Order: sequence, then structure tokens, then C-alpha cells
Amino acid sequence: MGIEGKPPEGTAGNAGEQAGDRGPEEIAWQPPTTVEERLYAAGLAADWPTFFEVLAGTDLFLPTSRELADAVPGRLRFSPFHHPDVEGLCLPVFTRGMLSPPVEDRVFERCSFAALAKQWPRPARWLAVNPGTPVETLLPADPRKWKRQARHGAEERQLKTLWTGHRGGPLAHGMACGSLLLVNNGTLWNQLGWQSGGYTEEKELLRAWWGVTNRAQWLGILQRLLTGQVISPAWEFVLWVRQLMVQRSGSPPDPVAWREGAERMLLARTAEEVDRTGRPPEYDLDADIGLAHELIGRVLRYEARFRADGLLTDDGCVRSVLAWDLGRASCMARWGLGAGFATLEETERAVLRSGEGARQIYDSWGEFAAGYVLGRCLHFDSEEFGDWYTEMVEVFRVLTTDPESPWLSVPWEQPAVDLTDR
Repeated sequence: MGIEGKPPEGTAGNAGEQAGDRGPEEIAWQPPTTVEERLYAAGLAADWPTFFEVLAGTDLFLPTSRELADAVPGRLRFSPFHHPDVEGLCLPVFTRGMLSPPVEDRVFERCSFAALAKQWPRPARWLAVNPGTPVETLLPADPRKWKRQARHGAEERQLKTLWTGHRGGPLAHGMACGSLLLVNNGTLWNQLGWQSGGYTEEKELLRAWWGVTNRAQWLGILQRLLTGQVISPAWEFVLWVRQLMVQRSGSPPDPVAWREGAERMLLARTAEEVDRTGRPPEYDLDADIGLAHELIGRVLRYEARFRADGLLTDDGCVRSVLAWDLGRASCMARWGLGAGFATLEETERAVLRSGEGARQIYDSWGEFAAGYVLGRCLHFDSEEFGDWYTEMVEVFRVLTTDPESPWLSVPWEQPAVDLTDR
């Protein structure tokens, strides 16, 4: 198949038809992502080597029933069907941009072209790529050749945009708040469902990383993220002290003054509690003061590195690390939809709340990014400046330079969103 640019023998209903054979609506079709655009162009040009390179370099998704996915998790499940244009069973697969929104009884499982070739069900005689769409292509089964072709997949760009999705307005802004994590993971930043993988994979990631195995747990962690209750309050406390000092003096305090200010705040808080309760505090005040001093040192060292790497301006400081919770809330809302724990309306509302919360704290994408990266590093990096940090530097550079970046196309300032009726 696809030898020397010739169409695979027996190919039917593919995107390689002559443009003159298609109606005006099909010609005007908007590919949802770069992948579908390249598949469409390769089909039109009968460029089958490129078609298979694109197919081998992207994620493929198999449709299945949610009941079956829950009953037998962790396995590829095939749902062959009869296509009117060919004889024999067809196996449907979809590319990322062609996935329909999550619904109650139909889900998708992720697989690779290589895995598909290795586990090809013998009764199926055709591979139906994006069936029922303008980029539909029916390929006669040849898993032995596909195994060789799967080794030469075309590399995808890191920043992926759903061109037919939200690319402006408050909902796009809320989705862009999750873009540091989603771009780092190589997934679409503005897709509402199926963020990193298929149905079972989303459920497993939520279980492994967040301990979430049901709807109630998902709702709980989402609410905590949206209200900034997952980050350590100690991190936010020392940054809050510095902001108060900046407001009073007009400039950031030096390290000694910052530590002294934090200590005074802790002493005053303790005195108020003792006056109110008539009892000594239940916490260790000396330990809290020591922690605040240590955190201030860590923040200053991270900020110095941020300035060297371009995450902060020469005189910039991190205002808050709530961006880390709000950015993850934007993602959590969509992971919950992909895992079947949420409705589309709940997901949209949470994404909007994420963006609204971020705009109340920060004044720009740059400020938001610095807060997000600092929160991530305080939790994971331990001043090693390893992958937890360097990954974010690379993604930051992508998001501040790539022409498709939402940080360049979605303004930080957005109209206020009324969430009461959502």
C-alpha cells in the first residue's frame, strides 16, 4: 500500500478523491487540527507514504461502549462495522481532533498505529480512519506492512490547537490557564474532553496521581483546586507578606526585612489566638517561623533562576502561587469529563471559574506562568532544577513564541462571566 505515491490497492472512500468530484461543502471543510489537515492533504495528493507517517506519529482512538470499557479495562477493544462502500468488516479509528464530546454510553480508548498493527483482529478486512467524516479513508488490512511503517511516524508539534474549538473569549481563557500542563503533555490545550488519552487512561491517571476513583472524589478535588486549598498555605503566606510590604513601601523588601515581616505576622497571629481562646496555640510557633524563613530563601533562589531563564523580568517577583491550583483545576475539569465523572456543563463552568479566579489575582499570562511554575517547583523540585523545572521553561518558551499559542491570541483581560446560572 502507498508504494511510490500510488494509492493503496482497493482504497475506498478516501480523502484522495479529485477535488472536482466533491461538493462545495466538502471542499470548504475545516480540519480540526494539523493531523487531520495533513491526512487530508496527503489523501488528495495520493501521497500514501506521508499519510502513513502522519498516522504512525499520532494517537489513534478506538470507539467502544462505556459498559465494556468498565468491565474489561486495560485492553484494546474493537468494534468492527459494515461500510456500504466495501465488502467485509471495517475497524474504525479516529484521530484526536475528530473525537466527539464524551457521552454517557460511548467512549474512546487510545492506541498507537503500532499497537493496532500488532493486535489487528483477523476478521476485519479494512481500517476505517475517521469514518463518516470528510477525511474518511478506508485502507485494506495489511498489519505486517503497518508494523514496518509504524517505525517511521512523523513527529507532532508540542503545542496542539483544536482549530474548530474555542479560541477566544472567557472559555478559551480558562482552558489556556491549563496550557502549561497540557502543552507539556503534548495534548490539545482547548479540547474539553479526552485530554491526554482515552477513557480508561484518564481514569487511571486520576487514580494514580490524585486518588480519584469516582464522581464525588472528583468534585471534591476540583472544588479544592478552584478555591486554592491544595497548595501549601505556608507558600501563599510568605508571598502575601511580601505583597503587603510592597504595597506599603512601593518596592520589594530585602530578604532580611521579608523574614522579619513574616515573623512579626506569625507572632501577631499567635497573640490574637491566645487572646481569643485563653490557651496556648496548638501549633509549634517556632517551627512555623523556621518554615517561613526557609521558604523565603527558596522563593528568592527560584526567582533568581526565573529571571536568568526569562520567566521573570529583572525586577519581577511572584505575586501568588494560586496559579498552580487554578491551572490544574482547568485540566481537572476536563479530565473528569473524559473519565465520565462530569457533565459538559459542569466542565465548562469549572473552566470558566478557573479563568475568572486567575484574572482576579494576576494581570498577565507572564505573571500567571511564574506563579504556576513556582508552585510546581516548591512541591516537586526541591531546588534541584531538574525536569520539574526545565520542562516548564521549555513550555513557557513555546507559549510565549509559538504563533498558535493562546497566550498570544487570547487576551488576558476578558469580560466578566456570570456563573450563577451555569
